[in-house]
Amino acid sequence: MRFAVISDIHGNYLALEAVLDDISRQGIDQILNLGDHFGGPLEAGKTADILIEQKAMLSIAGNHDRFLLELPPAELGAWDGPAFAQLSQTHLQWIADLPGTAVFEEDVFLCHGIPTTDNSHWLDVPNEKVGMNLRPLADIECDALGFDFSVMLCGHSHVSRLVRLSDGRHVLNPGSVGCPGFKDTRADPYVMHTGNPCAAYAIIEKRKHGWDFTFRHVPYDHMKMAKLALSRGMPDWASALNGGWIS
Repeated sequence: MRFAVISDIHGNYLALEAVLDDISRQGIDQILNLGDHFGGPLEAGKTADILIEQKAMLSIAGNHDRFLLELPPAELGAWDGPAFAQLSQTHLQWIADLPGTAVFEEDVFLCHGIPTTDNSHWLDVPNEKVGMNLRPLADIECDALGFDFSVMLCGHSHVSRLVRLSDGRHVLNPGSVGCPGFKDTRADPYVMHTGNPCAAYAIIEKRKHGWDFTFRHVPYDHMKMAKLALSRGMPDWASALNGGWIS
């Protein structure tokens, strides 16, 4: 069993194309997609067109996908408002058909945040100064209770990370395909940046002696996306896409 894991595309169709091409070069057919496909100032419509054509992809919804369906357009905010304006009814129906979680080959669990909600970080805790820290193992394991799978997958934090639980199970976040940094300005503001502008994803393979995990970071024309974000009045996005940092 060998498959790719992607997450958090956020309307960056150039990053998605680069990742899909890299996955193909690795000889991988099956892709697991952990959601947050469109939110942001980039190209939600083009991204949706690409995703709809992916037949060998198991996709679930993320919190930003859910917002596009649940919130009135006037309440969608700076990320999801621009995305919603680019999406057709066909695109929105594709989102509506996505499950919130999924199971692949009976032993791999997919969620966007944690198993019980799409809007919490599983492996990371925001740090106001640094961006993201690794959560304590006890907290990570608490969110895994009742989910008896060898490999559990999550997105949401945009940080590539692998954690082995005390009982040998693994939780993996592949990182973000299209958004290498963001600023959260809600009740407890923080900044997350990865330090590089590459499109991130992971490859997982079940081998004779256990699971093999590989993180990949793929270059693409990130400056084109940075210029687009700046032209649409999103300097934080432009900074992250430019170099992986929020300046």
